[in-house]
Amino acid sequence: MATLVSFIRHGRTRWNEQERMQGRRDVPLSGQGRAEVTAWRLPAGFDRTAEWISSPLERAMETARLLGGREPRREDALTEMDWGAWEGLTLAQLRGRFGAEFSRMEALGLDFRPPGGESPRDVRRRVQRWLVEVAAHGDAIAAVTHKGVLRAVLAAATGWDMTCEPPVRLQDDALHRFAVDEAGTIRIVACNVPLRAAATDERTSGHGVAT
Repeated sequence: MATLVSFIRHGRTRWNEQERMQGRRDVPLSGQGRAEVTAWRLPAGFDRTAEWISSPLERAMETARLLGGREPRREDALTEMDWGAWEGLTLAQLRGRFGAEFSRMEALGLDFRPPGGESPRDVRRRVQRWLVEVAAHGDAIAAVTHKGVLRAVLAAATGWDMTCEPPVRLQDDALHRFAVDEAGTIRIVACNVPLRAAATDERTSGHGVAT
């Protein structure tokens, strides 16, 4: 029997607002990000008995506390991709500094690796190992994490190699449900289920995946 895991990206930080690569840097929620998360509402049908688990980084932990109403369990596997020497830089800065070399690295998809950092394939591997452990217990999970981790889960579920546009464009301010079995098979259940207070219905993602 498959276990349902509901993934949520943390609220915004000052570095998000500045479009800087955060990686493992422990940047807290900004005032605007905190206000947005406070206004979020879990969708109808959300399993209120789900265990709340979070990346250990404070921006995810605070998001989990505000949304789940209790202290989440920390899980290192949910930590953001390590951007190594490039943390704090913007994508525009990276392309400006490294030009064609950066474009060549981007074309590696899952095997793109910043100097001293992780590749998306590394992230996918560690998250898949954790999901197998979760499936063995069978309890519903609400996991607060990061964009890099969400992209890795999507890659594991769909076979996307990150060399082209994603099969589903995962939105912020939304919940993304995946099912995982004890063999480690991951499948999409629903993507882009709104968390905004004004939205009470689960809508279609707009990319062919029912929510």
